[in-house]
Amino acid sequence: MSQLPLLLIVFGGIILFFVFLYFVPLNLWITAVFSGVKVGLFELVAMRIRKVPPGVIVNSLITAVKAGINVTTTDLETHYLAGGNVPTVIRALISADKANIDLQFKQAAAIDLAGREVFEAVQMSVNPKVITTPKVAAVAADGIQLIAVARVTVRANISQLVGGAGEDTILARVGEGIVTSIGSAKSHKEVLENPDKISQLVLSRGLDAGTAFEILSIDIADVDVGANIGAQLQTDQAMADLKVAEAKAEERRAMAVAEEQEMKAKSQEARAKVILAEAEVPKAMAEAFRSGNMGIFDYYKMKNIEADTGMRDSIAGSGATTKSKGSSGS
Repeated sequence: MSQLPLLLIVFGGIILFFVFLYFVPLNLWITAVFSGVKVGLFELVAMRIRKVPPGVIVNSLITAVKAGINVTTTDLETHYLAGGNVPTVIRALISADKANIDLQFKQAAAIDLAGREVFEAVQMSVNPKVITTPKVAAVAADGIQLIAVARVTVRANISQLVGGAGEDTILARVGEGIVTSIGSAKSHKEVLENPDKISQLVLSRGLDAGTAFEILSIDIADVDVGANIGAQLQTDQAMADLKVAEAKAEERRAMAVAEEQEMKAKSQEARAKVILAEAEVPKAMAEAFRSGNMGIFDYYKMKNIEADTGMRDSIAGSGATTKSKGSSGS
């Protein structure tokens, strides 16, 4: 029974020893001292309390000091607490220093916190990247469609990485430049003969302004002939004009039919008025007989005139018929 308290004491001592080593990383402090990095033991304990991994900070600081990069533990802790990637920033600083690129820690930290890969950006600044545009279709002045593909060689612009536009903007601007260049050509043959005119025109427009990249060259990789857009548009226009002409002709026909119906209605109305007027003649004659304004001799004289007029009309009609028969026989 007397051995139980002793075991508890030993077990508690072991636990306290590991807790002490966790909060006081002696091995890490020794490594820093032998690496020439000035880091206090209590400073490492403070890192544990602030929930900052001392191993990440100390190892990154050792790497920076060995590479000649001037940074402090405060800078690294601040960047870690802000959500940054400390080892990546240190690697980017070392890579930029070896490539003679002016990159400060604050600038690298800002790029990292902005969500961009700072180490990849430094590598792209040293080794330019080639971006291939999707197929861009444009129509020349003669109506022939051309489909072009370009390869854009870009280099990262370190000073514009924070707030600068990305690759999508570069591709959009290059595509717009290709469309403008092909559209300004008088013939698609000019573009096929000298495709470098497209790249020269697009490159001269300063498309990398306000972006995180610097365009080094634009090369036209492929140009294919597409459809005859001009002929298709002319065909569509002819079909549209034909439909308009048919509509206007139908409108004129409908107006002619309406006008003919209106003339028939007017003719029938006039005929009805004549019939009504003729119906009034016997009444007028009867009234004239009663009032004494017309006698029996006047009536017979009128009848003789009507008979003479009818005879003359019949003679004239038969003569016209005879002439027509004679001309047909001859």
